[in-house]
Amino acid sequence: MQSKLSLSRHTLYIIAAALLLSISCKNDETYAEQKEKERNAISHFVSSDITIRDREGNPLIYVGRMNVISEDQFKAQNEMTDITKNEYVMFGNSGVYMQIVREGVGNRLEPGQSKQVIARYTEFNILRDSVQSSNETLYYNTTPDIIDISNTYGTYTASFNIDDGGGAMYRLYGSTSVPKGWLVPFDYIRLGRQSSEQQVAKVRLIVPHSQGHSDASSNVYPCFYEITFQEMR
Repeated sequence: MQSKLSLSRHTLYIIAAALLLSISCKNDETYAEQKEKERNAISHFVSSDITIRDREGNPLIYVGRMNVISEDQFKAQNEMTDITKNEYVMFGNSGVYMQIVREGVGNRLEPGQSKQVIARYTEFNILRDSVQSSNETLYYNTTPDIIDISNTYGTYTASFNIDDGGGAMYRLYGSTSVPKGWLVPFDYIRLGRQSSEQQVAKVRLIVPHSQGHSDASSNVYPCFYEITFQEMR
């Protein structure tokens, strides 16, 4: 009788351990599964009529259903996107989607040039369906994100300037590295100061984890950004 009871308990322990192992395996997604989830989230975001809302539920950015165009069509349109058609160009080598809302004022960053650029942004986590960060607030009004950027004959290198403590991106993610996806627009926008007649460059981006900041990269999630770029004096 004693041996039967002991065997029964032993069997229960094995079953319990197997169940825990099974649950653990289900919760541990592979990198391939995470990337598939990211692709599905981006596909849904692109094809849906999206309005981004703040934490109180107020409308913040109307994104709408995107009209994705090829790089060839983008080039044929003088490297511009038609915002009346809600066009976004998708770059196959990076997976970044870009809409140029405004080309901006001034000049493009020429090969061999370096500039300091003020970036004001809102970041929306597509996978979590929520606004994740923004420097478009009173708190960051006096400390916007400043980018030190150089064009080394077609290759852009950039870092967040932290001389005054840094902006939201540095404070939130603890890195001076500018997401690679943020650098995509610099081939197509102009950098200058806003005037009463013309406004600074404004873009919208979908940035997959491989082109994002360290947190997006390590946790495999894509973000949507609305960003303005303005040359510092």
